[in-house]
Amino acid sequence: MESVDERYERGVSLKVEGKYDEALVEFNSILQGDPDNAEAHRQIGLIYGFIGLFDESLQELTAAVQLDPSNLAARNDLGLTYAMLGMADEAKAEFEAVLTADPENDIAKRNIIYF
Repeated sequence: MESVDERYERGVSLKVEGKYDEALVEFNSILQGDPDNAEAHRQIGLIYGFIGLFDESLQELTAAVQLDPSNLAARNDLGLTYAMLGMADEAKAEFEAVLTADPENDIAKRNIIYF
């Protein structure tokens, strides 16, 4: 049986290749065994954003941040998604949270200036 890490890496590779349906299968299979896997939620949220399912994207990225508030990549992804959707207050709050934890975080530093 494959490990979670192997399925995760395959899912990321599929996502990068643009094979979103196949990647979703991998990440959802991870969540079946571990519904609290923040990284699987994050990756699903990113895929949903790529294919235009923005409500679902926000839901998955929010779940990732709630499950692992220290995951700065997930917080940046959530902030960027909020920004893309015109949700300025929410975006700013996420970037501020990232910068509180990591004042040198390049992604948050580059994006907070817009708010």
